[in-house]
Amino acid sequence: MTGAAARTHPLRCRCGSVRGLVAHPERVNRVVCYCRDCQAFAHFLGSPQTTLDALGGSDVVQTIPAHVTFTQGADSLACMRLSPKGLLRWYTHCCHTPIGNTVANHRISFVGLVHDCLEHGDRPLDAAFGPVRMWHAEKSARGTVTVPRGSFAAGVVRFAAMVIRARVDGSYRRTPFFVTSTGAPVVTPRVLTKRERDGLLPVDSRT
Repeated sequence: MTGAAARTHPLRCRCGSVRGLVAHPERVNRVVCYCRDCQAFAHFLGSPQTTLDALGGSDVVQTIPAHVTFTQGADSLACMRLSPKGLLRWYTHCCHTPIGNTVANHRISFVGLVHDCLEHGDRPLDAAFGPVRMWHAEKSARGTVTVPRGSFAAGVVRFAAMVIRARVDGSYRRTPFFVTSTGAPVVTPRVLTKRERDGLLPVDSRT
């Protein structure tokens, strides 16, 4: 593949109602996150077996919202927060496929796309986005995670560079997740109560 097509990767939900594209897959930061919140999100969607790896990690592709375009089914987007100040966690209400995570302030141009909406047989993640280069919250993993020395610091630098560049060049204004004139998310998030959140994880994962 050459030209513009070589610089995009398809995005779609499990049932195919929501489809889109991720531009510039070569400019991403790929991370596996083991935090309890990401684990809780997978349980909220009823998909821990497919979203989480054997140690409870989520494979996440970090990019900027300006590189994400929904070509079909954007009205099927849903949003939730695990707490009143938590990340906005996007998914589809048609089949509960996780899409990604953003912060509540659209000026911080960032979305962590969860692998479920990116994995397709003809475009494996390694080929499209490169290998995992960052591991986060490995202390919450369900086992021992070996993390290459210096990988976290390098990942933070890549992440910061993306966010700062988008702020400087104004591309943070292009986002499918927010109404930029008001700063409001395009979908009102459902905020879980503490009781709801605590009930998502197995007892041995809550400590």
